[in-house]
Amino acid sequence: MDVDTRLLRYFAAVAREGNLTRAAEGLFVSQPALTKQIKQLENQLGVRLFTRSKSGMALTEPGRALAQWVPEVLTSWDRALTETMSAASAAARVLRVGFIAGGANEATQLIIADFVRRRPEWRIEMRQAAWSNPTAGLAAGEVDVALLRLPFPGQEQFRVELLLTEPRWVALRASHPLATREVIPFRDLWDEPFVAAPPETGAWHDYWLAADERDGYPVRIGAVTEHPDDWLICIANGDGIALAPESAARFYTRPGIVYRPVSGVSPSQAGVAWRPGADTDPVVQDFIRSCLDHRQTPPTSTA
Repeated sequence: MDVDTRLLRYFAAVAREGNLTRAAEGLFVSQPALTKQIKQLENQLGVRLFTRSKSGMALTEPGRALAQWVPEVLTSWDRALTETMSAASAAARVLRVGFIAGGANEATQLIIADFVRRRPEWRIEMRQAAWSNPTAGLAAGEVDVALLRLPFPGQEQFRVELLLTEPRWVALRASHPLATREVIPFRDLWDEPFVAAPPETGAWHDYWLAADERDGYPVRIGAVTEHPDDWLICIANGDGIALAPESAARFYTRPGIVYRPVSGVSPSQAGVAWRPGADTDPVVQDFIRSCLDHRQTPPTSTA
C-alpha cells in the first residue's frame, strides 16, 4: 500500500498537537481541509486513527502505533529527497532558488550577481511559486533555498534569516473612494471586501488579511486568487482590495490600480530560508552569504 507523505505529515501534526485547530494553524491549512486529509488517510489504511471529542483528538491504539513510526519515516524520506535533489543540482551546477512575489525586492538581482561572482561555474534557476505554495517548493524539496515572505508554513523546521522589513500598503481600484487619501487607517478598510489567498493556506491567508489585527472584526472576502495576475485583475475589477508589501507598488503596477500606505497594521518581512541539512552545503551557504551581504535590515535571525 502506498500512502502520500503529505497525509503522514498531516497525521503527525494532529498527533503532536492533539487538536485540529492548532495543527491546521501550524500547517497553514484550513481545519476542514485537514479533517478531510485525516479521513482520507484513515480510509486508505482501513483503521480509525483518532477519537474525536470536544476536548480534542486522541490517538486510538492503531493511531499510537502509526505515530511511533511516522517521524522516522518522514525524516528518512526528507533526507533521501534532499540528497537526491541536491545531487542532481550539483551534477548540473545549478542552484534552485524558489521565491514568492518579488523575492528580496531590488536586492534579488544584487544577490544573484554576488553569488555568480562567488561561484562563476554555477548558475541560478529562479522558480516563482503561487501564493498557494508559500514555501516556494522548499518544503517539498523542489528547491535548494528560497526567498520567502514571513511567516510561512512550517517555518520552525527551517533555517531562516531576515533580509528586509517594509510597510504593508493597500492595493485599490483607482476609482475607489479611499484612493484619494494619502494614508489610510487600517480600521477604515475593515468593511471592505478583500482579495484573499486560498483558505487552504491557513495562517498565510489570515496574515495577508491582517485577521488578528482587527479587534475581532470579521473579514469580508470578495475574491480568492493564488497568482499575481489574477489578483490584479480582481482588484482592477472592483472585486475587492488587498494588503500588499510597499514594494508591490513598484513590481505590480497596472492601469486602474493604485497603492496607498496603511497606518495601524504591522509591516511585512522577507527572508532567505533553507533546510537544516544544507548547513554543510558550501554552495547553498555561499548563496546565503550573498543574501546577508545585501540585506536591508540590521542582522536579526528569525530562526
